[in-house]
Amino acid sequence: MCALKAVNWNRPDDDFTITFWNQNIMQFWTDEEIPLSDDKMDWMNLSPQERDLYMKVLGGLTLLDTVQGGVGMPRILEHVDGLQRKAVLGFMAMMEQIHAKSYSSIFTTLASTEEIDGVFRWVEANPYLQTKADTIVQYYNNIDSQRSLFLAMAASVLLESYLFYSGFFYPLYLAGQGKMTSSGEVIDLILRDESIHGLYVGVLAQEVYAKLDESEQKEVYEVLYGLLMHLHQNEENYTDQLYSAIGLAGEVKKFVRYNANKAFMNMGFAPVFPEEDVNPIVFNGISTKTKQHDFFSKKGNGYVRTIHVEAMTDDDFVFDFDK
Repeated sequence: MCALKAVNWNRPDDDFTITFWNQNIMQFWTDEEIPLSDDKMDWMNLSPQERDLYMKVLGGLTLLDTVQGGVGMPRILEHVDGLQRKAVLGFMAMMEQIHAKSYSSIFTTLASTEEIDGVFRWVEANPYLQTKADTIVQYYNNIDSQRSLFLAMAASVLLESYLFYSGFFYPLYLAGQGKMTSSGEVIDLILRDESIHGLYVGVLAQEVYAKLDESEQKEVYEVLYGLLMHLHQNEENYTDQLYSAIGLAGEVKKFVRYNANKAFMNMGFAPVFPEEDVNPIVFNGISTKTKQHDFFSKKGNGYVRTIHVEAMTDDDFVFDFDK
């Protein structure tokens, strides 16, 4: 019988996992820390069509975060060597659940129970949402080799760095115009998390890829490229369904292609789509600075958790005013 091992953080698994652990800790947040009620006036001023779109994109994001937190990260975690790596993936899985809950907090603040229930029925019935979630889950549930582990990790990177972004677009687009900024701040926080999730799993995927022989590498890349093309056609259909009525489908598709390239770069591959300009209003909605929350009450996306604390001494209160 093999002895069970305890994680020993004094002996690093590698030269990067502790960095990702610390970054995750510094970024930790919960939805209760954002004053979502500040958005109520903006919400009332949106048209019924705009409110419907906002609810649907958040419903779709909830599905993907539920899949990632409940299936994706736990499945990959099982097949990754290194207890510290498992710990980081476990923390990331927990954050995906916080993301999923945060959308419900936005719903509860802005909409009625009947409207919320209608969104979740729409999520379950939407063929494009169900296709992308089910396609990714199939890779998570079929890990039995280094090849299939790479493809599961690659699917995870596509989810984190690519498939979320058709949903992120509209909240960022409104926030970039100064509308729904508290809910937009939640999206900023989630986007910040997804960025490091996709990067970390992408680094792990590169390690697995490097262990494959040349013919296996060629084969899995072809499978990955085919997966992207399948998902991308589905994503364009999803985008047309949601955004065509308000004239933003083309802008969303540019944003989606931009993030597909980022996903491939996270795995060490060249971008797939040509470089193009993304709507600047969306980038304006992504801010590295806290928009409106003071330090003593609520967190914004500029919050950084303190991890190195030193005790104060009497010398800290000695001031030399002659200098």
